[in-house]
Amino acid sequence: MQVLVVNAGSSSLKLRLLGDGDEPLASEDLAPGAGDAAFAEALMRLGRPDAVGHRIVHGGIEFRNPVVVDDRAVARIAALGELAPLHQPAAVAAMRAARTALPDIPHVACFDTAFHAGLPPAAATYALPATWRERFGLRRFGFHGLSHAHASRRASTLLGRPENEVQVITCHLGSGASLAAVRGGRSVDTTMGFTPLEGLVMATRSGSVDPGLLIWLQRQAGLSVDELAQGLEQRSGLAGLAGTGDMREVLRRAGTGDASAVLARDVYVHRLSAGIAAMAAALGRVDAVVFTGGVGENAAEIRERSLAGVPFLAVVLNAEANARGSGDRVIGLAGDSSTRALVVSSREDLEIARQVRSVVA
Repeated sequence: MQVLVVNAGSSSLKLRLLGDGDEPLASEDLAPGAGDAAFAEALMRLGRPDAVGHRIVHGGIEFRNPVVVDDRAVARIAALGELAPLHQPAAVAAMRAARTALPDIPHVACFDTAFHAGLPPAAATYALPATWRERFGLRRFGFHGLSHAHASRRASTLLGRPENEVQVITCHLGSGASLAAVRGGRSVDTTMGFTPLEGLVMATRSGSVDPGLLIWLQRQAGLSVDELAQGLEQRSGLAGLAGTGDMREVLRRAGTGDASAVLARDVYVHRLSAGIAAMAAALGRVDAVVFTGGVGENAAEIRERSLAGVPFLAVVLNAEANARGSGDRVIGLAGDSSTRALVVSSREDLEIARQVRSVVA
């Protein structure tokens, strides 16, 4: 079965056609918000698939598994847009354009939140009034599940062990960033929460901040809800600290001693190391720390500094593999512990295709 994977992000729209054996057959990158005509033209160049898989960031409480898309599903997914404003509207627009261009083949929505749907209650529950939690469905959802699922499955292969025996910390570090504690292929803890704002410092997103600080900004500084949302989503993170959300530029400037870039790098690593330690506590035994995503795969300095911040894992990095290697690989062997460090290429398209074939079959 040939599967077209539609991955709509906040700054890109990626189309990937995968063959029966997941071999890449064709690809197209479109501008965000590309209309029906542009989509149809791209499909003519790609070729006709047997099914289409869509990456959807937020599935809310309702969507705990991939689903075949119909009009009702599109409406319900669109209604969750406020919970992931940088991604959900773009994904819904792409899904509508794809259904218009290819109306007679199955479309399957695959959710980033689904991988974390089975979080233990202790990890999923906010300490908020029960009436709030019940009325509004408040819980920690977690995100980047498609990436975490692929990274953890690939890690078991690199470790040469069955997936149900492996316990790993997967670090999806890109423009957005989150960690997951994965035991036997199942997420047992993660850093993102009700929305993709919680957790680590990201390119333009703040990560976790004191909620009292936000209340103070509203009451005392007079900031509106829209001003807070725009600031937290688009002007915080690395961009708020160093004026750029590009980790490559942050590290380049930090290497020259630029004070704001050094601060941005150090804040990022501090939160990352703390998150890895928290995921290790959730697992107890850590077989590997797995880095994926644009920063995770390419920023050797971030990998080295973040692992140095969790010395109890006793990972011994192979400097050459960490600095010069490429592709899926082991970059750190066990020292006094059994924990390794791995790099895995981010392949959400493979996970989406796997789910599409499962649902359509």
